[in-house]
Amino acid sequence: MIYRKFKDLDISMLGFGLMRLPVKEDGRIDEELTAEMVDYAMKHGVNYYDTAWPYHSGTSENVIGRILKNYPRDSFYLADKFPGHAVSEKYDPADTFEKQLKKCQVDYFDFYLLHNVYENSLKTYEDPRWGIFDYFIEQKKQGRIKHLGFSSHADLPTLKEILDKYAADMEFCQLQINYLDWTVEKAKEKYELVSEYGLPIIIMEPVRGGKLAKLPEDLAAELDGDKSAASYALRWTQKLDKVFTVLSGMTAMEHVVDNVAAFEKEAPLTDEEEKVIMKAADRMKNDIPCTACRYCTESCPMELDIPDLLFKYNQVRAGGGFTVGMQLDSYPEDKKPSACIGCGACMEMCPQKIAIPDELAAFAEFMAGQRSWADICKERAEAEKRMEEA
Repeated sequence: MIYRKFKDLDISMLGFGLMRLPVKEDGRIDEELTAEMVDYAMKHGVNYYDTAWPYHSGTSENVIGRILKNYPRDSFYLADKFPGHAVSEKYDPADTFEKQLKKCQVDYFDFYLLHNVYENSLKTYEDPRWGIFDYFIEQKKQGRIKHLGFSSHADLPTLKEILDKYAADMEFCQLQINYLDWTVEKAKEKYELVSEYGLPIIIMEPVRGGKLAKLPEDLAAELDGDKSAASYALRWTQKLDKVFTVLSGMTAMEHVVDNVAAFEKEAPLTDEEEKVIMKAADRMKNDIPCTACRYCTESCPMELDIPDLLFKYNQVRAGGGFTVGMQLDSYPEDKKPSACIGCGACMEMCPQKIAIPDELAAFAEFMAGQRSWADICKERAEAEKRMEEA
């Protein structure tokens, strides 16, 4: 197993993400199989385990708590997160934190994160009514949190705002990084920005929820047929020296075996291998060829940030609708893609001859069919309540 330094700790470069555990027909986590998967991971050097309050409707913490109780406390690093990103009427960091410690059957968390600090949730995290930042900084002082950080799906300007305000109190940052999002989600720029502030990085979604677990047949034929497409996505991350662990959400034992093999030794992609997977990324993008010249914005009567909206639509076309939906929640109604009146003034200025009104209309139609983040949070809260009552 490859290990990377975080301060004075040796962290396995493969981290076990506990968001996509195997489930039974009734939807409950298959705890027996999960225990076998964790045991294989432990025996092969994986020492970082990442859960969160909403994972598996609140049951991921319970399950990993019972499983890790079978191992010495100093043999693993456990990470959990405060759900300030969830839509709620009130937030109680102390109550949530105490419940998390109890559910995970530990006295402290090795790593603790403010979960998805982004455009909308930043307001919650900064709200003086809840005192979230102050509470968790105090828990760190008391030793109940060994290392405090945050995860984020924010756009670059908001990520910079977060870092400007709070980097001094944060020890690490968790970002969505993979070879597709390196350009689609501006992961390269986010990686470089966080690195400038001196924060080590944890990668989430290295295989993009399974999207990168399959390559086009013609491109796969150019690679070693004995290695999985997912392993190439994981090995791609080895070139990023500011990263200390890569979280993989593993659903089956074969995923654990394959992921462990990908980090068995230092083996970053060769130049030829990287050329192949970047060809695959280009196919997945299906980009609208906007160059962000901004000529269109000068003529838009609605004063829409058209390059930003087209960038987000490209994210959607590449399968990133969930993140985009959260970000658009923070936009005023008159700045969303649905605000386009279809006048066509932008097209007259566009050097790329993009049918901008048509693209924005398609974008708006797609987003109208998506569940809102508020609805998702409500469903999760109801599921957690049912679990507690059961």
